[in-house]
Amino acid sequence: MENRVALISGASGGIGACIAQLLTQRGWSLSLGARDPDALAQRFPDAHVVRHDATACDEAEWVAAARARFGRIDAVICSAGVTSPHDVIEIEDDALERMWEINVKSPRRLARAAWPDLCASGQGRIILLVSLSGKRVRSAASASYAVTKHAALALSHGLRRKGWEDGVRATAICPGRVRTNMTSGVTGIAPENMTQPENVAEMVGLALDMPNTASLAEMMVNCDPEDQY
Repeated sequence: MENRVALISGASGGIGACIAQLLTQRGWSLSLGARDPDALAQRFPDAHVVRHDATACDEAEWVAAARARFGRIDAVICSAGVTSPHDVIEIEDDALERMWEINVKSPRRLARAAWPDLCASGQGRIILLVSLSGKRVRSAASASYAVTKHAALALSHGLRRKGWEDGVRATAICPGRVRTNMTSGVTGIAPENMTQPENVAEMVGLALDMPNTASLAEMMVNCDPEDQY
């Protein structure tokens, strides 16, 4: 478990930045992908930072650069995500396709590119930040987002099944409303009463550290008494 290396997408802010901060404190070596790598490098000066655009199909190049830097990859953490406030009838194809690319297809490509390394680790870990929208459809306006997040949840379970014999464990983290830029327009609940990004980062840390014999397939968290199913 020493000198572990993690790739993190979406580390520029919110949950992803909190995950990167936590793993830095715990001694992980990090490779961070971002559209603005210069700003990210200033925040995490000891990390390996590369330019990454989830819509550009550049995951293989990122993984190759991380492998060349560290010689191994033990975890892939897909924190990048995007939403569009349209129902399944109103949404245009280009907006839906952008969510598919960022929320589902890019995480699959990243896991695929890192797969040999994750299997070689014997304790490879894949973490997908899915959202409770992958478990239910809260409203008509959020349904298009939920379609992609249901797919992301299925992707996590598919990766878990695929990698089981090689020690690869995939976990879907499913938070409700988290205090991030994505929820800045949410009304009816004060930001300080939302789940905090640091709380979600702690969940990721737990999933990474659990042994192969105690796999966490899904982890759900919420800031209100809504049923989690």
